[in-house]
Amino acid sequence: MWLDVFNANPYGTNCWLLSAEGSDEAIVVDPGFSPEDVRELLSRAGKTPVAVLATHAHVDHVGEAGGFAGELPIYVHDADALAFTDPAAWGAGFEQTLAPAQHLRSIADGDLLRLAGLEIQVLHTPGHTPGHCIFRIDLEVACCSGDLVFAGSIGRSDFPNSDPSAMLSSLQRFLELPDAMPVLPGHGPQTTVGRERTSNPFLLELA
Repeated sequence: MWLDVFNANPYGTNCWLLSAEGSDEAIVVDPGFSPEDVRELLSRAGKTPVAVLATHAHVDHVGEAGGFAGELPIYVHDADALAFTDPAAWGAGFEQTLAPAQHLRSIADGDLLRLAGLEIQVLHTPGHTPGHCIFRIDLEVACCSGDLVFAGSIGRSDFPNSDPSAMLSSLQRFLELPDAMPVLPGHGPQTTVGRERTSNPFLLELA
C-alpha cells in the first residue's frame, strides 16, 4: 500500500493519503487544512484523488474537506453529516464552520468501499462524536482510527455531543482488531493495535 500524511497545521491533525500499490488513484482521509498542499503531495506522487473519507466531522479533521473535494464524494456517517449542513443542530459547540460540501455520501457500520484499489471496511465507533468511524483497510493492512485511539492515548468524550458510554464500547471494538494491524491515528505517530493493547494506559484501565 502507498501511504503519505499531511499534518502541517496548528492541531497536528493527520490527513492520510492512501492508495493500492501501483494505482494512480488515492483516497484522502480527513483533509482538514490546506487543500492546495494536500493536492501538491498527491501530484508529486502521481496520484489522483477519487474520494474523501471523514472519520468524523470536527473542524480540525474536515474543516477544508469540502474545499479539497470539490466534485469528489465525501464519505461521512449520517450522524456527523449534519455538521456540514446544520452545525448548530449537530451540537458539537464549535464556532468554526466547515467549508461547504457538494457531494456527501452516507456510510454506515459494515459498509465496504472499494476505492483506489483498496477495500475499506467502515466500523461505526461513536463516542467522540455521534458518527465517528474508523476505516479498516484491506482487512489487516491498516486502520485509520481517527480520534478513537492515538499512540498512548484516546480521544476525548466530553464535547456537548459526545457519549462516554458509547466511547467505551467503541474502544472495546478497537481491541477486537488484530494485534499486528498498523494504526493510523488522527493525531500523532503511527502505532499498532497490539502496542496500544499492552501499553496504552486508557486501554489497560478499560481491560
